[in-house]
Amino acid sequence: MGYIQEARENHVKKKVEEALRSKMKHKALQECKDLASKYAECSYGRTISVVWQCRQQAKELNECLHQFTNDDVLEEMKRAYMLQQDGKVPA
Repeated sequence: MGYIQEARENHVKKKVEEALRSKMKHKALQECKDLASKYAECSYGRTISVVWQCRQQAKELNECLHQFTNDDVLEEMKRAYMLQQDGKVPA
């Protein structure tokens, strides 16, 4: 019985982590939407040439996204979630 309960708790934790990752990615896209638009404009109508023609825009977009989607950000979101679950921080 202990094994089943532990498996259920891990499943919930995985779901929470997936939700937090999704939230993190959404926030990153919102924060970097100007750079995403520049990359999209550059790549419009291109196929293979997008690799070298839009290299700078892609680099800038990736650098921006990485600021908001890294392990440190995820760990901070997990800490905030756990504090909220413990009732220490209002929702």
